[in-house]
Amino acid sequence: MEKSSLDADCCALNSVLVEEKKGHLIPNGNTHQGVNGTLNGGPISAAAGAISSAAAEKKQGFPERETWTRQMDFIMSCVGFAVGLGNVWRFPYLCYKNGGGVFLIPYVLFIFLGGIPIFFLEIALGQFMKAGSINVWNIAPLFKGLGYASMVIVFFCNTYYIMVLAWGFYYLIKSFNSTLPWSTCDNPWNTENCIEIFRHDDCQNGTIGNSTFGNLTCEELIVYVTATFPYVVLIILLVRGVTLPGAYDGIMYYVKPDWSKLGEAQVWIDAGTQIFFSYAIGLGALTALGSYNRFNNDCYKDAFVLALINSGTSFFAGFVVFSILGFMASEQGVDISKVAESGPGLAFIAYPKAVSLMPVAPVWAALFFVMLLLLGLDSQFVGVEGFVTGILDLFPGKYYMRYQREIAVAICCLLCFIIDLSMVTQGGMYVFQLFDYYSASGMTLLWQAFWECVVVAWVYGADRFMDDIARMIGYRPFPWMKWCWSIITPCVCMGIFLFHLLNYKPLTYNNVYVYPWWGEVIGWCLALSSMLCIPVSLLYKLAGAKGTFRERWENLTKPVWGAHHLEYMAPDTEIKSLASLSPGTEENKVIIFESVM
Repeated sequence: MEKSSLDADCCALNSVLVEEKKGHLIPNGNTHQGVNGTLNGGPISAAAGAISSAAAEKKQGFPERETWTRQMDFIMSCVGFAVGLGNVWRFPYLCYKNGGGVFLIPYVLFIFLGGIPIFFLEIALGQFMKAGSINVWNIAPLFKGLGYASMVIVFFCNTYYIMVLAWGFYYLIKSFNSTLPWSTCDNPWNTENCIEIFRHDDCQNGTIGNSTFGNLTCEELIVYVTATFPYVVLIILLVRGVTLPGAYDGIMYYVKPDWSKLGEAQVWIDAGTQIFFSYAIGLGALTALGSYNRFNNDCYKDAFVLALINSGTSFFAGFVVFSILGFMASEQGVDISKVAESGPGLAFIAYPKAVSLMPVAPVWAALFFVMLLLLGLDSQFVGVEGFVTGILDLFPGKYYMRYQREIAVAICCLLCFIIDLSMVTQGGMYVFQLFDYYSASGMTLLWQAFWECVVVAWVYGADRFMDDIARMIGYRPFPWMKWCWSIITPCVCMGIFLFHLLNYKPLTYNNVYVYPWWGEVIGWCLALSSMLCIPVSLLYKLAGAKGTFRERWENLTKPVWGAHHLEYMAPDTEIKSLASLSPGTEENKVIIFESVM
């Protein structure tokens, strides 16, 4: 809809225009939630003044929030971010380890109990509030600590994730040799333990940071290429893999169901944890991506499409990985369990060694590491973008300066670079594992997801947020979402969180080296630096407010609305009719409430 300049001295009128558009009801108006909120720091009754302020900023040259040029840009960005290295190196290993095809039962169950509900919540929240991971919690300002927590997590994630890409790039360069370096023992970094006949238990060649392979150390086009090209490489590798001897055994080892595993608690915990890892929940980046959507974008449909792509990629990647591992096990005459690895061990030890046994090995090695780089790059791009968006949203329009985004990105990358220098030392792998195990671990993400559901469902109100979504997309989502946000998903998150806490084991490297006590202290400091943001921020705001506890709570949980809510939102009395609507009915019309000053 065209935006018209508004004069604060004129009175506001609501005119109703009716037009047909895809059979949906899309409201557009000048008030929101009655008096239950504030607008840019003032009460709703000050709407005209706020609009005038927004218009003044516009005249001074402050840019409005950008939106995606095409909706496919948003889809590709989400695919690029959420579909990453974990889909290739973590899910296949968990699947074979936890009963093959049986693992899909708890995995699919947790998709609908936790994955899709929170994925949808974060995207819808960003789209509704038009803000990054911090200001999006203006919906309940008392819990703005959630935004700070997600910023800490995504910063740590950006810091150590880039190291994986650096290792991948190093391996890619080394792949352009007639003989792959990790396939022989005549290299300067090899130790006396290296043998050229590969045996999984004895060979130390190519391990990471263990003194054997050294110290491993146009925007739309990039997003499209990095999001789609890995699928091309996966298909090529699958076609090559299934033609190798032993591939069938490897694939059967991956999918053959072991029904006895369903009775083990660890299988269900692994399934739930993998959902939170692979869906990139709790990092705030999905919120940032959603904030650039059009206000009336159907984010409900997008959430299901993206969930299908994400989980489908994980399952498909398992066939690629285990066809190659089956070949390697066949060549070595050992059981597949002896060669199956997870995480960096799969990407930089098991798979490269398997590739070295194939004809024309450098070609397949280069393809694999190109895929690894592209999978990681778009996740890294969006992670940095999510962090920078949250930071810039903290500064009002009057502080706008040219190239501020570029400067913020440069500072963020510089800080990550300085921290990453510690990961390219002789003990760099130990530092990397500390970040990976604690800073963006299952516990921190589960803690974040739990509070997101609680705040939206119980502080702001699940029904109230469902109404807001109806205002955006034109119909109410299935009530299952509300039930998940209110009860099911918080219980799932807290249940898995407590299981991790009660079954906590000290961090080890390569199942041999046990970290000293001070190393664990550093790790817990990394974890608590994000987890404590929520309660500390809450207590600080309550202590600084005036009045009784009830008055403080009411004042601090009042939403702070932006100017875009005045343009798009309909009065409560009109929007209630959306409760009975469902998508796809022919009689539905688009009702647009336009604010005219």
